[in-house]
Amino acid sequence: MQIPAKPINEQDRLLELRQLKLMHTETDPNFDIITRLASAICEVPIAVISLIDSDQQWFKSKTGWDICDTERDISFCAHAILQPKEITIIPDSRLDARFKNNPLLTSDYPVIFYAGVPLLTKKGNAIGTLCIIDHQPKTLSKSQLASLKDLASQVESLFELRKSNLQLREVESLLQKKNEQLRKFAGTVSHDMKMPLANMIVTTDILKAKYSPSLDEQGINYLSYLKQSSFSLSDYIDNLLSYYESEALTVQNLEVFDLHDLLEEIIDLLNINEDYIINLPENGIEIQTNRSALNQILLNLITNSLKYNDKDTGIININCVEDHAYYYIQVSDNGRGIPQNKIESIFDLFSTASETDNKGKKGNGIGLSTVRNLVHSLGGIISVSSEEHKGATFDFTIKKLSV
Repeated sequence: MQIPAKPINEQDRLLELRQLKLMHTETDPNFDIITRLASAICEVPIAVISLIDSDQQWFKSKTGWDICDTERDISFCAHAILQPKEITIIPDSRLDARFKNNPLLTSDYPVIFYAGVPLLTKKGNAIGTLCIIDHQPKTLSKSQLASLKDLASQVESLFELRKSNLQLREVESLLQKKNEQLRKFAGTVSHDMKMPLANMIVTTDILKAKYSPSLDEQGINYLSYLKQSSFSLSDYIDNLLSYYESEALTVQNLEVFDLHDLLEEIIDLLNINEDYIINLPENGIEIQTNRSALNQILLNLITNSLKYNDKDTGIININCVEDHAYYYIQVSDNGRGIPQNKIESIFDLFSTASETDNKGKKGNGIGLSTVRNLVHSLGGIISVSSEEHKGATFDFTIKKLSV
């Protein structure tokens, strides 16, 4: 018996094989379909997808074969990968000197006929074969050979797809770790900044109360600017914290509540003046979801409709319908609208549609990113449509879940 040689690219080949993490994994119906087809098309009892490791060969998929692995030294496929660009065909292994006294020839189901197509990576490394086996001598027709090559090509495509998916998972895992680190960092820094800011605001009030008689108008204005800037930075920190907390939120703490009640609480909280009309859904609807999350979503959308409305009478319409799987909620207004060149980026972090709101304050572009995160955490999606100077409409869904 001739022990198969090691390919000159053995180390690189083994590296690519192990990167696929295919060995000792669960059966995959996609591979099993291919081995069944190979067996049927070539009219043989056995078809196998083999993987050649450093000292063993493993079978990722097999039809008509009970063995899970063999030593590499007796493997037919280990010979086949030495000619990576050719099909290895052995019509009768008993007549081939390479396999004299090979245990696979003397088993209860001897490997007499063998045909193996090397399975190549994009770099050209043969990591295994798609092979067919019969217990008696055999030949293949041209069409059968062509079909076997085509099936091997499909196996290679599945390998590449798996490699891409594994790489994506690694990137996703890395991004999750980085985002978690960033979230913790933002939380720590934000909390550490809150107390100094609060001290600045209180100190500004004390200075103004105690020393205002000694200050001219410009000095008093400086103190007012300092206080206003401190409040703006405090709001920015609050929004930043809300954003990162929304990314970590999962659908939990489900409650059953009336949407009308929630909306009325938000309206009372905002203390809206007579220049605005808010139309609530005609019919009350009970919702089962995370109440705090939905409260934050609606509060943000309604607040934006108020802050960026340039009409004498601002109108906000809120509607909600449901089906068996989702709640569909819409918040629309007759305000400034969103420029078309900002529509696609409106939910991106730090992206803003307007320079300033009705009070001349510049937005920080965190609110709508937080809204999107919260909607996604509730199993839904959000979209916006708008015509500049005529208003904007936000549509979002919430997946129905049992309490």
